Amino acid sequence: MRKKIVFLISLFLLNTILYGQNTDQALRVGIIGLTHTHVHWIFGSEPRGDIEIVGIVESNKELAQRYADEHNFSMDLVYTSLDEMLDKVKPEAVTAFGTIYEHLQVVEAAAPRGIHVMVEKPLAVSVDHATKMKALAEEYKIHLLTNYETTWYPTTHKAYEIVKNKNKIGAIRKIMVHDGHKGPKKIGVNEEFLDWLTDPIQNGGGAEVDFGCYGVNILSWFMDGKRPNSVTAISQQLQPENNPKVNDESIILLQYDDAVAVIQGSWNWPIGRKDMEIYGTVGAVYADNRHDLRLRISEGYDGYQEEVMKLEERKAPYDDPFSLLAAVIREEITLNEFDLNSLENNMLVVEILDAAKKSAETKKTIFLK
Repeated sequence: MRKKIVFLISLFLLNTILYGQNTDQALRVGIIGLTHTHVHWIFGSEPRGDIEIVGIVESNKELAQRYADEHNFSMDLVYTSLDEMLDKVKPEAVTAFGTIYEHLQVVEAAAPRGIHVMVEKPLAVSVDHATKMKALAEEYKIHLLTNYETTWYPTTHKAYEIVKNKNKIGAIRKIMVHDGHKGPKKIGVNEEFLDWLTDPIQNGGGAEVDFGCYGVNILSWFMDGKRPNSVTAISQQLQPENNPKVNDESIILLQYDDAVAVIQGSWNWPIGRKDMEIYGTVGAVYADNRHDLRLRISEGYDGYQEEVMKLEERKAPYDDPFSLLAAVIREEITLNEFDLNSLENNMLVVEILDAAKKSAETKKTIFLK
């Protein structure tokens, strides 16, 4: 019997050396909060087999029951205490689907336990929160990723390939990013989400945070993590009856040495959109939506040659946030420093958003150090 135990231990150690940590098994993931409706995404992702949801933290039992009924999971998975879930279930990673303000609390609980974290965009409500989160991630050597819907758009990555890798439109001179919809209340988000999405403390702001962050994230990637020289922003409240506590209209201008950017995050678009335009010295790229992209090369004054592309979904794990999370933790892939999900990129996002809010409040341009 003793020889058998020694053999099994030796076999386990050999497998660990050769293959690393349980790469053939689904990543054990806990969900922190159910008030952010993007949480439907992770329930839809679980059947892929890359992750296994092993615990959920949600104090609102009625809300948890609604999700349990919809996604067919047992209420035995649901805990009201974050610490209790982490200690009893011991997930390898957690995903935060509560308020943005609560992201710091999630990292404070997970990092000392060696548990990796993915949060919904943006990383944090302020530079102060983001700095504390980064320090914890580095101290306890965990991955801290941020998830954006546009990260998974094939057009986002095709645009980068055309502009950055193939240099088809020349040097970047202007990028314009448009994100948003008619407004949370108008599109009918559920009450639990609406309560904090339109709260300046829990969300960190209004449309400039909710949708401005997409553009800042993409800009930070395209500009290789270079900090803009200045940030100028305006914000307005055009729907006081629906968004009484926050601004719902935002325009952020970023000025670099050789380029400018215009980021429009709004809850006042008549038609929901997530698209961008990239202008270089000899051409332009239009990422119209998730799958449709146009490349135009200049001819004369206002002429151009146009190539229209209909793109397929990216290959796994680059087509799903939670598959990517598993691959990063399993060390199957390594993120570049300013990748869209990376901590470095998203620290810069929070810094720029803070400057934008300050600019809008003071009606002054903010110059970054």
